[in-house]
Amino acid sequence: MSAYSTKEYWTDVAQILGSADEAGLASVLHPMAPRWFNRCMDGLQYRAIRRALALADLPSGSRILDVGCGTGRWVRRFRGIGLDSMGVDATPDMLWWARQHEKIAPLLAGEAHRLPFMDAAFDCVSDITVVQHIPAALQPLALAEMVRVLKPGGRLLLMELIRGEGSHIFPRSPQDWIEEVTSSGMELIGWFGQEFLLLDRLFVRIARTFAAQEGDHGDGLKSLSQTAARHSSAARRVYWGARHITAPLSAWTDPLVEKICPARLATHGVFIFKK
Repeated sequence: MSAYSTKEYWTDVAQILGSADEAGLASVLHPMAPRWFNRCMDGLQYRAIRRALALADLPSGSRILDVGCGTGRWVRRFRGIGLDSMGVDATPDMLWWARQHEKIAPLLAGEAHRLPFMDAAFDCVSDITVVQHIPAALQPLALAEMVRVLKPGGRLLLMELIRGEGSHIFPRSPQDWIEEVTSSGMELIGWFGQEFLLLDRLFVRIARTFAAQEGDHGDGLKSLSQTAARHSSAARRVYWGARHITAPLSAWTDPLVEKICPARLATHGVFIFKK
């Protein structure tokens, strides 16, 4: 197997899935999942980011940079709530799709670990499920770059994986994320768990166990939906038919789960820092 390359991976995703849905969700969320599932996950993320923005307490008109902007969904949303947003992404194909939706905000090419901006250029930087796809050795550089381009008093919004495995994801524990950012001179305002989905995660674990018993020994890169698709279209329909129940029900109960479960049980952590 060839070594993982962040840029090559996302270029392939953009070329294959850039036109899979009008909102550009397939290429930045779960590539092989049905549209309804990505809309459900996007809704959960949007709720979490609104909560993070409330904690960040940004004034209207604040200049915000979305790092790894992909197809531009957060750039559009930030502008829609009165922030002066712009995006940067390392993948030209992603930026091409972003520009089909976003005709106003600047969208620039650049890598997270060497951002093409002056020091103290932004009031806020958002990093939404981006650094988790960067190999561990480059993650500290990317986070330090985000801190560098923030103004004193600026905010950093970070949503990243705190669990999981795969050849293209590199999660950290919540404490690791916090320590890495605070070591660059940031202060933690607060953090919370995002995407618990307990019932849906239980179903996926059972389905993965069943698939393994059937002789599927994947390398962790392929999602279970891909496994079902390989076995038969009928298996895929059964798999996603079941998740059409477990995922929305889990999403509906997540606000209650957040109140009673430790944040570390979530799939992602959402961290808000101040410089």
